[in-house]
Amino acid sequence: MNSFSKFLLFFLLCISSVNAQNEVYTSESSKQISDTTFVKLRDYSNDFIYDMKYATEDNFLKAKVYDCAECMLRLKTVKALIAANKDFLKKGYRIKLYDCYRPLDIQKKMWEIVSNPEYVADPKKGSIHNRGGAVDISLVDITGKEVDMGTSFDFFGIQASHNFKQLSKEILSKRAYLKNTMIKNGFNSFDSEWWHYNLKTGLKDKVANEKWKCD
Repeated sequence: MNSFSKFLLFFLLCISSVNAQNEVYTSESSKQISDTTFVKLRDYSNDFIYDMKYATEDNFLKAKVYDCAECMLRLKTVKALIAANKDFLKKGYRIKLYDCYRPLDIQKKMWEIVSNPEYVADPKKGSIHNRGGAVDISLVDITGKEVDMGTSFDFFGIQASHNFKQLSKEILSKRAYLKNTMIKNGFNSFDSEWWHYNLKTGLKDKVANEKWKCD
């Protein structure tokens, strides 16, 4: 074996060793992240559509209460949401997100604007959104067009309820499809809001006030 061949072999062995060490490091780092850790959904998947309403004035509050449009959730919620989205993708749909984790300070701000428990959860009690286990969602089709669910997001009327049946068969079918797929992947539905889903295992997590940086 000539000098160049020996050098090449040594170089390849070094690269292999570094890669092996990186794999171990990545694996160990992953183990250190608890399922209850708050993470950004974007860091785990690029398959979602974002329309974060409370980072705009296009919401029932008529006020922007988030500094930027970011979806943070506890890791276990992210895992379940990605699993549900994979099921939707198989049928030519994907999840569109309106709201995710909501820091307690934001809940207080919302309560100051609309102090009505029928529309905003009292921050003294907190909501599942403040626990990082809730998402407000809809679906878009393969062209990016939002699926007709009968009402807009945050429509506070009986027509937004899963129990309201005076809608077209197509709308009822799409609501049922959304609900059944989410339940299959570990979420509970909220009867009065077709868009709201809670992670079953997130109900007992503590109310949190985690913040995120805007890029």
